[in-house]
Amino acid sequence: MVSIQSIRTLFLAVMLLTCCSKDSEVMAQAMTQKLYITIDSKTLSVVLVDNAATQALVAALQEGDITYEAHDYGGFEKVGALGRSLPTSDSQTTTQAGDVILYNSNQIVLFYGSNSWSYTRLGYMEYSSQEELESFLKAGLGNVTVKLSLSSGTTAINSSNGNRSEKKVYYTLNGVKVENPSKGLFIKNGKKVVL
Repeated sequence: MVSIQSIRTLFLAVMLLTCCSKDSEVMAQAMTQKLYITIDSKTLSVVLVDNAATQALVAALQEGDITYEAHDYGGFEKVGALGRSLPTSDSQTTTQAGDVILYNSNQIVLFYGSNSWSYTRLGYMEYSSQEELESFLKAGLGNVTVKLSLSSGTTAINSSNGNRSEKKVYYTLNGVKVENPSKGLFIKNGKKVVL
């Protein structure tokens, strides 16, 4: 005779395996891909979300680095024209410091503050403090030259326990930030976790 507890355990195991299917594995791995932002010989890594925009951006970066000029806007972001358009999947988003966003299909926005607007999320920068982020982006100090690349070079500022881990930020496999995650498969600090 099979107990109810055995049936529940079997059901949970099947659900877990379903959540961790090959497609979910591929999506989770794509989200852990990084690109690197360099400003004045200092570099921060960016954990990318998996969407058409990041896939197109990575494809462009495989052909070579992208450099553009960015300027302060609104006292909370550095924004600059990418020099090309990327696919959009805009949704109403409230950003926070460290977010990397696509605006109007051809502008990259690097946030050191917060704003609410309809954006396409690209990812988030890994950093250890607000001061480090503002210093890196030269917040409020005018134009900067930004280089995007798929390799970090030798001057990378990498932090495994950046500001995001302190806040315990979770994302769905589609890159949507979740304030209070319940049960399911999520991405936290670039790694998939099951709650």
